[in-house]
Amino acid sequence: MISGGINIEVDASRRASQKLAEGLFYIHTRLSQDTNRILEASSFLYSLIELLTEKGAITIQELDDRKKIVGERLVAELKAKGLGVMLQDPEEDKYAFKGEVEIDCENRVHLCQASCCRLRFALSRQDVYEGLIKWDLGRPYLIAHDEDGYCTHFERGACRCTVREKRPVPCRGYDCRNDKRIWLDFESRIVNPNINRSDWPQCEVVAEEKETAA
Repeated sequence: MISGGINIEVDASRRASQKLAEGLFYIHTRLSQDTNRILEASSFLYSLIELLTEKGAITIQELDDRKKIVGERLVAELKAKGLGVMLQDPEEDKYAFKGEVEIDCENRVHLCQASCCRLRFALSRQDVYEGLIKWDLGRPYLIAHDEDGYCTHFERGACRCTVREKRPVPCRGYDCRNDKRIWLDFESRIVNPNINRSDWPQCEVVAEEKETAA
């Protein structure tokens, strides 16, 4: 009976390994195809740039200035749509991090409803390699949130972090005092009423974009 059980486990392990190998082969094939497309597109782009500069239509300085502006816009759009892989950059060792902020959370959580635990951010390679901090499988490597919008490591009843000693750098260094998304007036303990909305904090981003456009 024991031998039979072992054989079943071995077969299951082999099938899992085979599936993993098939999945990696698919990913590597797609990466190779994408690399070829990128190289082809790059060759056309650089050829166009060289022709335009040779004919005096644009200067390299103008191109560099515009590239920076467009690059920042594209990065913002990718982040907003949750596209691409997101990791902290630059990255710091969370166990050597010295910028932790002291906030009297225990006296304020009944007002702010621990809204900081609803904010999304990218994990570091250190977080990912440790394997303890969960990330959103659909949007790697943003920290995982549950359906109620709170971090999956947030213990609702006790309003505490279940991975506090291992928490990422953004959790350690975040300072809510001047974050108008949460506090309209930190010292007077006046919270932003929008934290009660189900689409918070996205609604704050939309409001800021509308204000900027106006």
